[in-house]
Amino acid sequence: MAMTLHVDIVSAEKLIYSGTAQMVSATAELGEVGILPRHSQMLTKLKPGQVRIQISDTQEEVIYVSGGILEVQPHVVTVLADTAERAHDLDEAAAMAAKERAEQAMADKKSDFDYAKAQAELAEAIAQIRAIERLRHVRK
Repeated sequence: MAMTLHVDIVSAEKLIYSGTAQMVSATAELGEVGILPRHSQMLTKLKPGQVRIQISDTQEEVIYVSGGILEVQPHVVTVLADTAERAHDLDEAAAMAAKERAEQAMADKKSDFDYAKAQAELAEAIAQIRAIERLRHVRK
């Protein structure tokens, strides 16, 4: 019998995912992390990006998170996200428009604050677009 993890992904608004998985991958502050059953305990911040849940050999769930906290126990992974959406629920046109607005705001830099805000918005838009692209790849 294959070992699995229990995974919970929760945003400020709702429970996004609760179930078992063979593996979880996420974009942590210091880089990509992969978690398998019996992983050592860990607590880290997440950057805007994807949480990929390998449910089975043929099924993967892709979830976009805008940031948050990842907690790992030997058989439990918990993600507490600021904002989280399943990749198939993301609006690609809105993400592309947000990316363009952020790039324009960075080009029209009025102050350091405006630039930092635009940079954060650009990172979120790019992370959403990558989650959508990953979902397309998974479905092929």
